[in-house]
Order: sequence, then C-alpha cells, then structure tokens
Amino acid sequence: MSNISLIIEERAANIGNFMVGRLLPFREKRAVGPFVFIDHMGPAHLNQYQNMDVPPHPHIGLSTLTFLFEGSIMHRDSLGTELEIKPGAVNWMTAGKGIVHSERTPEYLRHSDKMLHGLQIWVALPKELEQMDPNFTHVEAQNIPAWEENGVSYKLIAGEAFGKKSPVPVYSPLYFIEIKSKEAQKINIGKDLFGESGLYILEGSIKSGEHVYDPKQILITNDSTLCEFEIAANSTVYIFGGQPFPEEHYIFWNFVSSDKNLIEKAKQDWTTQTFPKVPGETEFVPLPEPRIK
Repeated sequence: MSNISLIIEERAANIGNFMVGRLLPFREKRAVGPFVFIDHMGPAHLNQYQNMDVPPHPHIGLSTLTFLFEGSIMHRDSLGTELEIKPGAVNWMTAGKGIVHSERTPEYLRHSDKMLHGLQIWVALPKELEQMDPNFTHVEAQNIPAWEENGVSYKLIAGEAFGKKSPVPVYSPLYFIEIKSKEAQKINIGKDLFGESGLYILEGSIKSGEHVYDPKQILITNDSTLCEFEIAANSTVYIFGGQPFPEEHYIFWNFVSSDKNLIEKAKQDWTTQTFPKVPGETEFVPLPEPRIK
C-alpha cells in the first residue's frame, strides 16, 4: 500500500468472555474518513456457560456497522427492532439524536458451545445529520455486492466504489471493502478509492514495497489513490475510508458529536435514564467516568 503514513497494531482488551482488539481510535489517528471506531471481536470459543451479554447502552451522532465472520448476535433496540445477525449480513444502526440497544447471544445458542468472531465499526454522521431520527437497517449477505476479478474476491459491504453501490444506507461518501485471495496477487485499486484510506489485515499478509505486514495491523495511507500492494495466498483484508469531515468529531464513551454540548446532554440523559428504552430489557450499562477525547 504505497504512501503509508501510519501503522497501527491491534490492542487487545478482555470484554466479558472474549477478547476485543481495538483498532480505532488511536492517539495518532482519531479517524479515517468518517470511520471513528473499529473493534475486532474474537475469534472466541464460548462454552455452554459463556455468552455474549451487552446490556442496553446508548449512542448518539453515529452509525454502527456489525459484520460477523462466525457466530450470531441478537440485536434489540429502542425502536423495537429484534433481529439476529449472522455471518456475512450487515446490521447498520443509525443513532442520530439517540438510540439504545443490547447485544446478546440468541436464546437457542445460550446452552451450547459456539464461536463469535467479527467486526464492529462506528461511522460518524455529518454535522447536519447528527440530530436526525434514529433508524435501523439489516442487509442479508446475499444482497451485498460481490464479484471476482483476476482470481480475487471482492465484497462492497458499505458505501460506493468500483462503480458499485452497497444497499447499506450511508450518510457520507465512504467505502468498506472485503478482499480475499487464495493465491498471491498484485492489487492496484487506488483509482477506485477516494479520501482517506485504511487497510486492516484479518488473515494472511500483504507486501508493500520491501515491507511485509501481518494480521492485526492497520495501515493508513496518505493518499488513497496510491493504494497498491501484493496480497499473499489465503489472505483476507478490509479497506475502509472516505471523505473526512471538515470539523472535528469528539468521542466520549458511546457518544460521537462535533458539538461537546450534545455529548454533555447525552451524558445527563443517560444518567437520568431519559433515553428511550429497549422493550423487554431492564438492565443498563452505567455511564463511565467523564473524559472527552
């Protein structure tokens, strides 16, 4: 990937019964285009006594994208959505002025061994849409644009690139692309990208210039139009990016906004529990100690 400006190593954190690798934000890079947060969940083998249980928690000012490689998550939110996400599908939840959701192992899997592995991503909303009404979209795996070119498999999970458009309803110019190759290949896709761009290596490796980069690294490029690299056999990488916003976006906990006052209001609303409720849920994640980054 020509013109690499930053290499970010995945930082592991133990959340519940599995490991989560934090990729963004990073102290030297708070965002890549509109992407402000990327977590790599697992892979984790959960036994019959272990389950994913993230109680209701709030979001503002962003869209969340959940994309699984293995396993299953039951999503419930304050809009009344109750939907299971499975590998290859996309859950796209836009918080806008405020939404609350929970993420749990589905009931039918709670007493059996299971795997969980995937990505969770936050995409900031443009300033003029930060207070939009919340909404939720689920896109099945078969509806994600997928194609092969020179023996390389591509998926356009979200956004626009390669003259194609994902059905995921994004709110600013961006792209989130999966690239898989069973054989070593040279990839040159800079002409199809724009704005800021990052590359995450899930498995295998890539070579850029004389350097080889391994899994659990993110490469950030200075110029997305120079995106060229060699992908090793049996490798999977994800390319994400797009047009950055002109204004800074602040992050506190699950709140993202260009206006610190909106973050302060969200903190107060969650403390007083005036956010909308998730039907059927009584627990909630408490507000952490305040610190705006």
